Amino acid sequence: MAGRRLLLWDFDGTLGQRPGRWSGTVLELLDAEAPGHGYRREQISAELRTRYLWDQPDLAHPQLSDPDAWWRHMTGVIAEGLTRIGIGSAQAAHVAGLARARYTDPVHWQLYPDTVPALAELSELGWRHAVLSNHVPELTALITALGIAPRFDAIVNSAVIGYEKPHPQAFRLALAAAGDPERVWMIGDNPVADIAGAHALGIDAVLVRTPDPGVPHHLADLSTLPALITGAEAAARGPRATPVTAAGAASTARSSRRRPRRPRG
Repeated sequence: MAGRRLLLWDFDGTLGQRPGRWSGTVLELLDAEAPGHGYRREQISAELRTRYLWDQPDLAHPQLSDPDAWWRHMTGVIAEGLTRIGIGSAQAAHVAGLARARYTDPVHWQLYPDTVPALAELSELGWRHAVLSNHVPELTALITALGIAPRFDAIVNSAVIGYEKPHPQAFRLALAAAGDPERVWMIGDNPVADIAGAHALGIDAVLVRTPDPGVPHHLADLSTLPALITGAEAAARGPRATPVTAAGAASTARSSRRRPRRPRG
């Protein structure tokens, strides 16, 4: 049964992050290519906001499933945003063309301090892991570079499948890639893409790192996630189930492996 239990993870903002995100990346490039340009990150962010593919999740984009096609689209979005703040079209196109290498360089990415401990503890409790993320085509390479790829049975990426969360097809494809598990939780930092998207398909979900008291399960970080899921699963089994802490469940599992029960007779 343990192999039929799965945790679906968002990546950016949940497991790891690139400080500055997209607007910060573009600002870094402008700083290098046009020192003293005078533009602010807020200006760049305002022009890029709502124009990303994940800002239009109702629209499938299988035609952009090729990495080069995806980046041609994204480069165009960035170039258009830069021209709207007043940068000449030639320079805007040049800066936008550098975004792919800059944004996907693993040196600029980092895991949150609680990511690896949470993945390890939940694995010990019998949960399998998969990623479902709205991200760039190079997501798998980034996760590999950060050293956590072996934790995941599947990495499902919107840039590859052509669907953005909260589109239900994104979730369906992720579940299929993970072997159609019987018990699933979604963990993410976006109340709409991650939490509402999961709930629409009857999947339990936990919002992390984003304050929102309107979400049934929400945590400041991943440190107490194993305890929350363990308690919720025990409650779902009924009043006779005895809730235990994540640490206690893990300890029990270890003890059971060390001391198998003797058969009665």
